Amino acid sequence: MATYPSILGSVFRARLGALVGAACIAVATGLGTPNPSQAADLTLRYGHMNAPTSITGMQAEWLAEAIARNTGGEIEVQVFPSSQLGKLQELAEAVSTGTIALSHNTAGALGSLHAPFSALDTPFLYRDLDHLMKVTDVNSPVMKSLNEGLIANAGVRVLYAFYFGTRQLTASQAALSPADLAGVKIRSIPFPIYMTAVEGLGAVPVPVDWSEVPTALATGVVAGQENPVNVVLSNKLYDVQSHMMLTGHIMGAEVVVINESVWQDLTQAQRDGIAAAAEEVRQRASKAVEAQEESDLEELTGLGMTVIGPEQGLEVDAFRKSVGKLVGERFSEEYGDLYEMITEIK
Repeated sequence: MATYPSILGSVFRARLGALVGAACIAVATGLGTPNPSQAADLTLRYGHMNAPTSITGMQAEWLAEAIARNTGGEIEVQVFPSSQLGKLQELAEAVSTGTIALSHNTAGALGSLHAPFSALDTPFLYRDLDHLMKVTDVNSPVMKSLNEGLIANAGVRVLYAFYFGTRQLTASQAALSPADLAGVKIRSIPFPIYMTAVEGLGAVPVPVDWSEVPTALATGVVAGQENPVNVVLSNKLYDVQSHMMLTGHIMGAEVVVINESVWQDLTQAQRDGIAAAAEEVRQRASKAVEAQEESDLEELTGLGMTVIGPEQGLEVDAFRKSVGKLVGERFSEEYGDLYEMITEIK
């Protein structure tokens, strides 16, 4: 597994020229408290739930660096990882209310702010990674439509979405088909699209916030969970899970968002600098996740996890059929138009 230098705790301070009333804006829009000696500094707080050593956690720091560079040091982004500023739902709401300026979350979790966003995390939706990246590009027709709704309904704007990884199932036992998971409690992200995915896999979905997952696994509250391999590795879930099933049921993008009032208060030059930083980090993080997936699997195997794929008898088609049936029953009417738009992107 590649090791990246730690950049936690780095700060970027500079002057914001003629911006008047920064302290008042800070109170209203989730900005940090300015340094009294540099009252014109603009400081944005970025809160998220991931470990700082994970790629998802590191990309927040990469964004902070890129924004400072692209704005000539006018904007500082302070990053608070590991659910320091709240849990999944709380972080989404905090950006909406302006308590914090920035965060990242799954598309399904953003569905709590604007329901159609959940469609992006529908199981077995994308043809491949290239298709996912095209659909979740902030300028795609799908993302433009979703972004307009998110801004209107919640005061939250999408900056970019990066490849989070393909979600696999881990458990304290082998499971080759949905029948093997009958009655087995599997942790689910506490939002409908993920609950449906876990149920479709054959298990009993138990909603548990990410911050509580290691304890829930260690104490047997749940017997498994589902996440990309880099998340399993960076959070040492191999210590409490013996098997990984390569179900590949959700190919997902993590969505980075900013409070709309904060965005509107920026100058055009600052917006352009942030947009350029967003595209830079989107590409860097996506490539990093993709590059590490195979080596992460090898490392997990070396750490004692039993990895089960089709060659070991995993019935991926059976999982796909079971999940697809529930998705069709529960979401095709609500998200049918979006699914069509996604399918049409080549």
